[in-house]
Amino acid sequence: MKLAQRVGRIQPSPTLAITAKANALRAEGRDIISFGAGEPDFDTPANIREAAIRSIRDGFTRYTPVGGIPELKDAIIEKLRRDNGLAYGRSEIVVSCGAKHVLYNLAQALFEEGDEVIVPSPYWVSYPDIVLLAGAAPVIFETREADGFKVTPDRLEEVITGQTKALILNSPSNPTGATYTFDELKAIADVIVKKDIVVISDEIYEKILYDGFPFSSIAMVGEAVKRRSVVVNGVSKAYAMTGWRIGYAAGPEDIVSAMTKIQSQNTSNPTSISQKAAVEALNGDQSAVGEMVEAFAQRRDYIVASLCGIAGISCFNPEGAFYVFPDVSALYGKTYKGSVITGSASFAEYLLDVANIAVVSGAAFGSDAHIRLSYATSMENIREGIERIGNAVKKLG
Repeated sequence: MKLAQRVGRIQPSPTLAITAKANALRAEGRDIISFGAGEPDFDTPANIREAAIRSIRDGFTRYTPVGGIPELKDAIIEKLRRDNGLAYGRSEIVVSCGAKHVLYNLAQALFEEGDEVIVPSPYWVSYPDIVLLAGAAPVIFETREADGFKVTPDRLEEVITGQTKALILNSPSNPTGATYTFDELKAIADVIVKKDIVVISDEIYEKILYDGFPFSSIAMVGEAVKRRSVVVNGVSKAYAMTGWRIGYAAGPEDIVSAMTKIQSQNTSNPTSISQKAAVEALNGDQSAVGEMVEAFAQRRDYIVASLCGIAGISCFNPEGAFYVFPDVSALYGKTYKGSVITGSASFAEYLLDVANIAVVSGAAFGSDAHIRLSYATSMENIREGIERIGNAVKKLG
């Protein structure tokens, strides 16, 4: 049977693929340590779980409004006011089945054939494919480690064309952990307003920041850029709620209305029970977030220092999220038993085969010089895993 051409334009998610492969190898009896999964290893806080259980007992198990229940929209509005100083109304909020679903609906609402969407690299693996599924063209904007893996306004202005519809901005970033300051966002906002394009601000890692780094959203810069901004966020990362599948967007009413219309024809409402849990996540006790971030900070400090101690590996120190993106390109060309390390994919395969370590190839994120490791795993796993990586590197000749 002939499939639609759009299927051939995209690839399966490599981060989900490596996690599935690691789980399959464990089931075969191999002692795999996985640095692949982009999800906190903590349990969803008890108050959030209890809110979900309460909603089941109360019979809150039927369809809800497509774009989210009013109670959750109000919790999101209050969160944006409280944390970001941003004012939105209910008609400017839509709740979807995870932030990825938000981004998919947004692309379907905004992009079409002939449009260009600027995607800074290294990028989250799904951005280019979501753009392609909407019929538009992702324009990869290569950032430099010397610039902190960040978009600079002068270079951004150079790549904007008459076909440019939007810029996707992810801060804190997956995979690098790079995070923008308010002043850096202000300089980018000036270009956005001047060129009259949309900025999609993916802020899913907003709460996971280190060393007192303050979070800023580009929509906070001023009203002119806020009118051109769609803020994307969710409860998955900050509240260890990856499986609950609740994401949301805040933006101009016409865009949000279009996203809601599209959602009415693909999933209808997000899960009713998860919505009630999300209300508690946003309105309830926030102490668990701080406890998780403190643990992540300790892991980050250890994994960055340890990776930098391995000959041939250097590692950018992330300001946020829970990933490291070490440069391993100095190892390319080295061999093991006649096999040559030719790039990030072959190095990832080597680590899996020789060290029982699962990492994600940097090529999947638009940078073949790197690999990505998630430190959303125990310190015990991190210590053992980095030791295995170091021993594997020593075996290369």
